[in-house]
Amino acid sequence: MSGAQGARNGILSLTIRDKAVLYAAYMPFIKDGGLFVPTTKPYNVGDEVFMLLTLMDEPEKLPIAGKVVWITPRGAQSNRAAGVGVQFMGGDGIANKKIESYLAGILESDKPTHTM
Repeated sequence: MSGAQGARNGILSLTIRDKAVLYAAYMPFIKDGGLFVPTTKPYNVGDEVFMLLTLMDEPEKLPIAGKVVWITPRGAQSNRAAGVGVQFMGGDGIANKKIESYLAGILESDKPTHTM
């Protein structure tokens, strides 16, 4: 991993105000959870990033350290949005717990997401 690239592109901001959007972005199959973040900035798998996440109507942004574990390039098949999947790191699990509480009852849905 290039430290300079990680520092240059390393801050992502994501606001999710709708459960359907949250469901499409959430990556429950990733250890400790993760989110798909639409972006056209170039990233590599393994890049460390910092995410500021605003969930629903919560007044405060959640600061989340993460690592890029998924890349959907521009022009991907099925008109998928370009972006990166970010695995949550840091161990407190607050973001993952909040997301799963918002998605209670629909996590087992067969609806397509941005990644799977």
